Amino acid sequence: MKRDPLQLTKPVCTTHHRTRQELCTQTSLVAAKQTIIQTQQHSSKMTASTNHFTSPMMPVFVAFLFVFASFSICPVVLSLSSPSDSGDRVLVNQTFRPGKELQRIKRAQAFLKKINKPASPDGDVIDCVLSHQQPAFDHPELRGQKPLDPPERPEGLSYTTETEAEVFQQWRDSGESCPEGTVPIRRTTEKDILRASSIKRFGRKLRSHVKRDSSGTGHEHAVVFVNGDQYYGAKANINIWAPRVTNAYEFSLSQVWLISGSFGNDLNTIEAGWQVSPELYGDNYPRFFTYWTTDAYQATGCYNLLCSGFVQTNNKIAIGSAISPRSTYNGRQFDIGLMVWKDPKHGHWWLQFGSGLLVGYWPANLFTHLRNHASMVQFGGEIVNSRSSGYHTSTQMGSGHFAVEGFGKASYFRNLQVVDWDNSLLPLTNLHLLADHSNCYDIRQGRNNVWGTYFYYGGPGRNVRCP
Repeated sequence: MKRDPLQLTKPVCTTHHRTRQELCTQTSLVAAKQTIIQTQQHSSKMTASTNHFTSPMMPVFVAFLFVFASFSICPVVLSLSSPSDSGDRVLVNQTFRPGKELQRIKRAQAFLKKINKPASPDGDVIDCVLSHQQPAFDHPELRGQKPLDPPERPEGLSYTTETEAEVFQQWRDSGESCPEGTVPIRRTTEKDILRASSIKRFGRKLRSHVKRDSSGTGHEHAVVFVNGDQYYGAKANINIWAPRVTNAYEFSLSQVWLISGSFGNDLNTIEAGWQVSPELYGDNYPRFFTYWTTDAYQATGCYNLLCSGFVQTNNKIAIGSAISPRSTYNGRQFDIGLMVWKDPKHGHWWLQFGSGLLVGYWPANLFTHLRNHASMVQFGGEIVNSRSSGYHTSTQMGSGHFAVEGFGKASYFRNLQVVDWDNSLLPLTNLHLLADHSNCYDIRQGRNNVWGTYFYYGGPGRNVRCP
């Protein structure tokens, strides 16, 4: 969808007031004439110095061949710049084309310029892929299937939120979307893969514990969670920021988790939110993302659509694309609504973005424990602390400010809800708070009539109290 157009470079054989063919022909004839003279002189010398018979037609014949060859092989080289899979340009040599062929190339170039838009402001190239050919259907359990129709939404869902601002993805700034019957997929480049620690781990989280103190794994959290019941979905509005990530192999994210299974190798999770990950995306933009695993991040699941599994149904949302606008300190605040719930009819886990856009679903048969329901729901932030310099990272969580600073300064989640067995949205009860290292990143919960259950969270990472 967004390839750069082909561009003609300057030809090697240039002209001023004459045509290229005239110049090449004249050059060839001059060279041939000089060769004929030299050949005749050489022939005369040879005739005078040898007793062998030499035909007087031989030098003329040789000269004729040289003229013919010179006229035939004088090239005019055109370089066509074509995009490679990695997005870089590759030069392809082409020989001179007659006028009609050049006109055809010009028309093709104009057409490509019309249909191939430049990359979006965040540098992404978005491809529109036929829905039934998306990566999900490479999965053995899904092969041959097609996307399902939208499910019944939970009872109590409101499509209007009190202070939610309209949030766009940057690739849609010019009003673009993919045609019906296709889905937008952020193109993965060679550079994306080479930034990963290994090809095997590309698109996957490093294994981490959920909810537990993660000091041993490098993952740190500031979250609220509920457990002890059966959960069939979760909903929240998440404040959008662009936290600073100080190491290429660290990330900062804010998300919703649906969790089931033990905290061993059988852990199942579904995750959605926004993240800043220089390793995965090559920049520091906050990006809408999804994740899933059925074996505690070992071999199954991945971010976004980087493996088969998640089935996208929406032609306007590109998973992995940058979110815009973003909140500013003491300035305007923006958040996105996210909801994940289990379709009562088919049992698949659906994802809603914003105030009502269905993005797609995780098929139930991807999972073991989550095939039935979640046993825990978690909301909040997570960072990776690599301690690459020997001390705690300065990677920020949320806005990079502590919860105590409140609205406009600290990042927040609001309108936290869960979905019950009857497909109804309910407020949270028995809410627990956890901050792995509260001197680095903390969390504070509240409740009011406008925001329902909410919390502020985050922090700067390394500071005088977080060495």
